[in-house]
Amino acid sequence: MTARETIESGKAILGIEFGSTRIKAVLIDEENKPIAQGSHEWENSLVDGLWTYSIEEIWYGLQDCYADLLKDVKAQYDCVIEQLAAIGISAMMHGYMAFGEDDKILVPFRTWRNTNTGKAAAALSELFVYNIPLRWSISHLYQCILDGCDHVKDIKFLTTLAGYIHWQLTGEKVLGVGDASGMIPIDPATKDYNAEMVKKFDELVAPKGYPWKLLDILPKVLVAGEKAGVLTDEAAKRLDVSGNLKGGAPLCPPEGDAGTGMVATNAVKQRTGNVSAGT
Repeated sequence: MTARETIESGKAILGIEFGSTRIKAVLIDEENKPIAQGSHEWENSLVDGLWTYSIEEIWYGLQDCYADLLKDVKAQYDCVIEQLAAIGISAMMHGYMAFGEDDKILVPFRTWRNTNTGKAAAALSELFVYNIPLRWSISHLYQCILDGCDHVKDIKFLTTLAGYIHWQLTGEKVLGVGDASGMIPIDPATKDYNAEMVKKFDELVAPKGYPWKLLDILPKVLVAGEKAGVLTDEAAKRLDVSGNLKGGAPLCPPEGDAGTGMVATNAVKQRTGNVSAGT
């Protein structure tokens, strides 16, 4: 089957990655070979002392990236994408995206780059007897509690950037186990949030009287291969402003860039390893 036939028959698979400086889209065929790509360059902004990307920037970037992919498909194969066999979203890990009753973001997205969480990370590391980095979502949440941020009581859902995009595309509040491990540690035996640490955190913040427990606001953890929802018709129109894309494509659990990098470099095979030498 040619690349054009793959696209026109709805058998192409789309992957979208939200990096720190670029959003990338790659279309692959049934043999996992890249057949088209698109991108969008962006930069985070320092707002009130915190690094962020606005919701508007996130959606414009996603739409522009997908539109750039469509240009490549048109130039190479003179066709359009109407249906996809599957979609996967990955993004920079960690950070803090907190949403309220009306599904509106309560405070600007706080990215992994922020280092204002020193007191929280130190306190949680001691409490959990486990190193909790500054960038992890639980550090951001507890720092907001320590700082007396008024929005904390209103949190209904706390997620990462990949989790947010996936939720908007499918309606499912889930997260791949790799990305979830950057929110709060995962128990390898259960492949879910560490129950003992969750209990300790709930006990720690209980005197605050918040109307939620930690598991009430975190995404459900899924492992690779589990059903994570399908692209809704409304989301298809939002992703593809040209209006050609139809809903129905299944999505895999949204993941962080660490797992994406390991897959891309084939470092998930036995007797292989992966080292990050970024920031």
